Amino acid sequence: MLEELKKEVYEANVLLPKYGLVTFTWGNVSAIDPETRHFVIKPSGIDYDELTPEDMVVMDLEGNKVEGRYNPSSDTPTHLELYRAFPDMKGIVHTHSSWATSWAQAGRSIPCYGTTHADYIYGEVPCVRNLTKEEIEEAYEKNTGLLIVDYFKDKEYMAVPAVLCKNHGVFTWGKDAHEAVHNAVVCEEVAKMAARCEMINPEVKPAPQELQDKHYFRKHGANAYYGNLTK
Repeated sequence: MLEELKKEVYEANVLLPKYGLVTFTWGNVSAIDPETRHFVIKPSGIDYDELTPEDMVVMDLEGNKVEGRYNPSSDTPTHLELYRAFPDMKGIVHTHSSWATSWAQAGRSIPCYGTTHADYIYGEVPCVRNLTKEEIEEAYEKNTGLLIVDYFKDKEYMAVPAVLCKNHGVFTWGKDAHEAVHNAVVCEEVAKMAARCEMINPEVKPAPQELQDKHYFRKHGANAYYGNLTK
């Protein structure tokens, strides 16, 4: 079942250590099939160098395991709530990448200080609040997803394809698993740049809005002109 999607999700997962986004098994990638509305996710606690496409776990949007010999990632309920709420999300990544997670542990959103950030993310990378004691005890991973959903429910979530969960880590998403990984790499790099920027100049301000707009919309706007659409 969903063999091509399993291969895609497997390939996306093994990119996480390649790009330095995970230590040990601290991360996962999933992707959803728009026809069946089943999603494929990394199994829990399996080393990346031991993974195979056949190890990927197929889940439905009710939280049932449809196929797979392993338990799915412990973060599966978070992915599930995001897929339920946001139809344009086709791939999701969760990591504890060190620079982005440092901002999350500090409880700070990542300001847009430059054009690298603006090329991919429109405005700051938000840091959402802590879960309450009750939310943690009741259904920690599910409530993490619901918290992200609540924050983005009235926002352009594909224009800001990343979020920090306070004291936890980062989630990113995209139109497929590989784009979600790409956005995770971008988020980690802009987190690093922003932290260094504040070290060099503690009084730094976000980039001018007109510069942010120019860089974001030249890649993503109706009249985008960055890159080559045809060869």
